[in-house]
Amino acid sequence: MITSIVLIRCSTDRIPEIAEQIAALEGVSEVYSVTGAHDLVAMVRVARHDDLADVIPGRISKVAGVLATETHIAFRTYSQHDLEAAFAIGLDA
Repeated sequence: MITSIVLIRCSTDRIPEIAEQIAALEGVSEVYSVTGAHDLVAMVRVARHDDLADVIPGRISKVAGVLATETHIAFRTYSQHDLEAAFAIGLDA
């Protein structure tokens, strides 16, 4: 499974509608409204790298009101459990 984080700038007066449309797209698992330079963050999960082209420029970018996207591909996932174990190394008394 390939996970990518898509930062989205969109028409601010339509954020809820745009977020709902993006969340309904195949390959999009979650959409968050956020503060900062971007308006939305979408989590995209697909089976193959080629599928990213179908989802991001092929679907997300074509949603009316989407102005720009910036995509980051995740290399590795660290669960909360793994982080707790990593930070606890050497702390057992």
